[in-house]
Amino acid sequence: MNEFAVDRRTFDDVMVPVFSPAPFIPVRGQGSRVWDSQGRDYVDFTGGIAVTALGHAHPELVRVLREQGERLWHVSNAYTNEPVLRLAKRLEALTFAERAFFANSGAEANEAALKLARRVAVERHGAEKFEIVSFAQSFHGRTLFTVSVGGQPKYAEGFGPVPPGIRHLPYNDIAAAREAIGPQTCAVIVEPIQGEGGVIPADPAFLRALREACDAHGAVLIFDEVQTGVGRTGHFYAYMDTGVTPDILTTAKALGNGFPIGAMLTTKELAAHFKVGVHGTTYGGNPLGAAIADKVVELVSDPALLEGVKRRGATLISRLDALGKRFGLFKEIRGKGLLIGAELTTAYEGRAKDFVNAAAEHGLMLLIAGPNVLRFAPSLIIADADLDEGLRRLEKAIEQVAGASAEASQAASATNVAAR
Repeated sequence: MNEFAVDRRTFDDVMVPVFSPAPFIPVRGQGSRVWDSQGRDYVDFTGGIAVTALGHAHPELVRVLREQGERLWHVSNAYTNEPVLRLAKRLEALTFAERAFFANSGAEANEAALKLARRVAVERHGAEKFEIVSFAQSFHGRTLFTVSVGGQPKYAEGFGPVPPGIRHLPYNDIAAAREAIGPQTCAVIVEPIQGEGGVIPADPAFLRALREACDAHGAVLIFDEVQTGVGRTGHFYAYMDTGVTPDILTTAKALGNGFPIGAMLTTKELAAHFKVGVHGTTYGGNPLGAAIADKVVELVSDPALLEGVKRRGATLISRLDALGKRFGLFKEIRGKGLLIGAELTTAYEGRAKDFVNAAAEHGLMLLIAGPNVLRFAPSLIIADADLDEGLRRLEKAIEQVAGASAEASQAASATNVAAR
């Protein structure tokens, strides 16, 4: 019997306050449904922030977890293991990559990618070629290096000097990119769809311009596919729908369906610059995580599953568009597959969190992507019935927020009339 009774208030007593979690505690999940500690059910439109691509407690993943858990969990990188070798071969067969490095998170995958890019530049061109180009509103992780490369200053402020040689440009601005990328540039890192920045897709012409500029100046092009990868956009990786192939790709989130694992994928030529001892990790590529990820990749790469993502995404966009028109709610609905952002109109500016809170009251787990965007990233295999039910609960939440706004507006008008 567990001797420690806990509830949501326990968080405030025992945890470092870098998060502000919802007032309920999820304790069990099955498919696209979650139950909290009070037994209440929720439809999950968050996917653990684009992580649980195959839903909660997927039977095939549970089977692999049990089987590998009874064999081997960890041996360190003084040894290799069979599951990580199988996972690397599967990912390389599906992508441009010829070499893989496994870590525990997207931030670590990006850290490895950025370090590799600088190592390549130093060894090929000299120490003066070290500038990294990133983009405003981008997000690449929470280490000091990756948070500095990310284009949201609020996440890097208050930690002292940031690493030098990082430049931020406007996203989707071809002219600015062509002007900035030059002999000093060692790498350009870009998200094919900015997730945390508001679910903003890159213009394919912009990505082509980045590829051309990198080729012209001997820079490495890195695609951060931590959020867009592993089927989220209806393609196994988003780059596959852009006509542009990066030199390095980073992936995490859905790769382990909730088990911590990330990867940096690259070419044989670039990988050769990471010699023995240059970079490392204790847990990265452990057999337990690799076995689970291997099964995730096998399942998600199925063309039928990816077509299902596109179909569900089209349905979700259509239904959101109808709700937006009914309530005058959305300025724009954008994204691909099942990574969708709905930007609020001026009337609801800054109130995305209000809709998330109201949704929770009606049994729906929902995300934001900044103060003005509702973000939808459900399971890639969410049942049609759960999608319908989630949208029904969303409608109730919208009615609640819109109704409260109308009442506040009427009260303000009445006050103004009385003041006259």
